[in-house]
Amino acid sequence: MLTQRLRKLQTISEPQRPYITLNGKRVLDFSSNDYLGLSQHPALIEATQKATAQYGTGTGGSRLIGGTLDLHTQLEEKIAQFKGAEKALVFNSGYQANIGVLAGLIKKTDHIFADRLNHASLVDGAILSRATVHRYRHLDMDHLEALLQHTPRKKWIVTDTVFSMDGDLAPLRKLYELADRYEAGLILDEAHATGVFPETAGEAIKIGTFSKALGSFGAYVAAREEIIQTLIQSSRSFIYSTALPPAVIAANLAALELISKDNSAHQTLWQNIRHWGAHSPIIPIVVGEDHAALTLSQNLFEVGFFVHAIRPPTVPEGTARLRLSISACHSSQHLDDLQQILSSRSIISCV
Repeated sequence: MLTQRLRKLQTISEPQRPYITLNGKRVLDFSSNDYLGLSQHPALIEATQKATAQYGTGTGGSRLIGGTLDLHTQLEEKIAQFKGAEKALVFNSGYQANIGVLAGLIKKTDHIFADRLNHASLVDGAILSRATVHRYRHLDMDHLEALLQHTPRKKWIVTDTVFSMDGDLAPLRKLYELADRYEAGLILDEAHATGVFPETAGEAIKIGTFSKALGSFGAYVAAREEIIQTLIQSSRSFIYSTALPPAVIAANLAALELISKDNSAHQTLWQNIRHWGAHSPIIPIVVGEDHAALTLSQNLFEVGFFVHAIRPPTVPEGTARLRLSISACHSSQHLDDLQQILSSRSIISCV
């Protein structure tokens, strides 16, 4: 069992989405979070080159000690506008944003109500906050409400909006309703929703990343000004990290500018999602045991498809799976070919 859960780094060379070269073999990539294919877009590449030429390769310090460039300020203004929020703050990664927000805002006397399948970074942030944590059954709003009813102190509802290993969607309308009814703060991790799903209206702290649909790196928090000011003073993952380099910030700005003017990649992505019959770009193929997931992944690799096997502890025991990601770079033929292979007895017979 332990050998089946041993994690290994796999080196990719010559990525030309949707193809990659992995272990010397050119395969069709169905594991990337680059949903819109922006990581290789000429506009982002050009922006990074210009920023490096102008500013150099690094910032030289944390945001509070000389590391804030005018590019960071421009990006935060652009994010706030994009999200319809008063203010925004850039973090170095989605993980740092999640632990920084929860540990920086929530007090140990507070209560957190967390979806049972929340991302690990939200779990860790809740632990670091030292608040009392209540985990409600996945997407079960009745269970969440029952827990909220019996907690009189300061409350926070914390959830992914698109769950990274299942592809299912949080019921946002109901979450906003419950947060309002029970006077709870609402923290939404939109990592896999940013650039893929439309913006939602309502009072919430929204955390997103540039490293998935936006094709670059880093993360953001968009919220009321008082929330952002609190994070600047209290979020350790923000305070004690060197600021993101100018090339990354420039790529993020270019990505936001691009998706605000050109929705062609977004349209293609959703054509592909509907072609598969899905409701998000993340499609789990749950096979149960670790060995079965690894075998199926290897079988697919041998016939030219890279679909990564996901095992516990990333997913619950007995739910090892392939995590299939659809992007705007895939053609309908790519999708048809994979569906045909997955239905082939020769592929699944060894599982």
